[in-house]
Amino acid sequence: MAAKWFEALTGSLEQKKQYKQYVARIDALPEPYRGSAKAFHRYFMYQGGLVDGEVLVTMLGDFADLWERAATDGTPIRELVGDDPAEFAQTFTEAYTGQRWMDKERDRLTQAIDTAVDEETKGKNA
Repeated sequence: MAAKWFEALTGSLEQKKQYKQYVARIDALPEPYRGSAKAFHRYFMYQGGLVDGEVLVTMLGDFADLWERAATDGTPIRELVGDDPAEFAQTFTEAYTGQRWMDKERDRLTQAIDTAVDEETKGKNA
């Protein structure tokens, strides 16, 4: 009972465990792959905006797979990410569908305006 309450408040403990495993995998990469992967991770956290924990841990696990393979194969970083790293990051995150932070904010904005319009309409009809 307490575990379900705690998870409802803080999020899935399993997803937190998976996230920590992802971080450890990135930390274990040799340089310059580690530094590059960490730069993308930071970018994902600001740009990606995923709020669906399951989608996020899947995306990050796939991202770790990609960088581990690149490091093992010795794939040059530019060959992996191309000339525009931001475009690579955008394309990578777009492959993962799920609710994003901005979706929640759009819904919140729409709801606030709908409520204001309803109140305005009630005021005119009174």
